[in-house]
Amino acid sequence: MALNETAADHIQPDVEVSAVKRSVDGERLIAVFSALVEPIGRSLPASSEVVLHDLSLLPDSIVAIHGDVTGRQVGDPATNLLLQKAVSGSLEHQVGYETTLPDGRRMKSSTMVIRDVAGTPVAALCINTDLSHWYSVQRIARMMIGEEPAVPAASRPTAPSAEVESETARTESNEVFAHDVDELAAHLIHQAVQKTGVPVDLMQKKHKVAVVRDLKARGMFLLRDAVDMIATSLGVTRFTIYNYLNEINDATDD
Repeated sequence: MALNETAADHIQPDVEVSAVKRSVDGERLIAVFSALVEPIGRSLPASSEVVLHDLSLLPDSIVAIHGDVTGRQVGDPATNLLLQKAVSGSLEHQVGYETTLPDGRRMKSSTMVIRDVAGTPVAALCINTDLSHWYSVQRIARMMIGEEPAVPAASRPTAPSAEVESETARTESNEVFAHDVDELAAHLIHQAVQKTGVPVDLMQKKHKVAVVRDLKARGMFLLRDAVDMIATSLGVTRFTIYNYLNEINDATDD
């Protein structure tokens, strides 16, 4: 028997509220590493930032930051990739991967996962380094030794050369450094919709279920008001989203 929307508010599928539960040892580790963020940041070039995420606070997980490469601050959310890995239980160290900021700057990033005595991931220590200055130095060095012709400043490219582009493309990550939950949510929904290859106004039920399934895997339901945001984007009711989630959970249990 179908439920009406009022009843659905009381019979909802399990939706994540936190990816990680904080332990006593986790509290200690977060306190220790929070105190280390600034000295680590000061020991690195000015083009670097150090960020500490408390995974029990996802999605708004930044608890300490030094540097201003991505323009984020304490209380801002995790990146889309960190959120997805936390929800899927696939958090591991990732060192030296490349990311790109909206303004075209390339960064080299590393994420170190901090685990408590039981082996549970409790925090992520991230280092992001803006590579744009180093690309400029590389370009100047090549001009000095005659490997690259001098280019007038007005026409000099700000992005890496094609050679550098091809060299780094293999390791580049589609990581988004959102400044608030709404920005993160918009990106997650856009990516999930785009993945179906069908515009929302032409979607059938199977496409919308696929979007919800993808968003669940990306950790979207850790965000407050996630159901409302997804329902609005797909042009359906909250009750419909809960139905889709129940279908997805039932299929997973089979």
